[in-house]
Amino acid sequence: MVAINQKKNLNFGENAPEINLNSNLKRWFSRNIGLWKSNRTYFFEEEQKTYNLCMNLNIQALENKSKWESHYKFNWYPEKKYKFFEENRQFKESGEMHAFLKGHQLMRENFYLSNDEGISNIKQVDEHEMIFESSYKNWYILEHTRLIDSDDYRFRVIYSWNKNKLKIVENHHEIKIIK
Repeated sequence: MVAINQKKNLNFGENAPEINLNSNLKRWFSRNIGLWKSNRTYFFEEEQKTYNLCMNLNIQALENKSKWESHYKFNWYPEKKYKFFEENRQFKESGEMHAFLKGHQLMRENFYLSNDEGISNIKQVDEHEMIFESSYKNWYILEHTRLIDSDDYRFRVIYSWNKNKLKIVENHHEIKIIK
């Protein structure tokens, strides 16, 4: 059971709600902490175009005032310069996102394709896989993330619809470089 202190102000940081987290979800997130080398393939449905690139993704747990809160920082940056970011300006070449767990939701400071804050609903498939569902602006995003081989590898597949049309399909094969 999730106990939430109902507060009107859901700003990140101050006055964040105190929550009793599902320990499986909190444990799964802790298994993702570290620096990941992310080999990515992007398929753009309308242009029938495919891009391959390598990104670095660093996931950190942040210290919290409350033992019930789990805050995270995600940083990403490319391994080298890619034309991909010039040709697809909606993608941020590098950036940072802060997020925290609230029950079975990830409260995001911003999204990868937007600076808007928002919520990703989380569904647990099993002890190794989570599904994230997000909606913002005209986007609906469905992301499957699976930890593999003692958490040294991750596989992510992300489907992005804009105005109910599938626009982007991403496959990410990720290798943990630093734990």
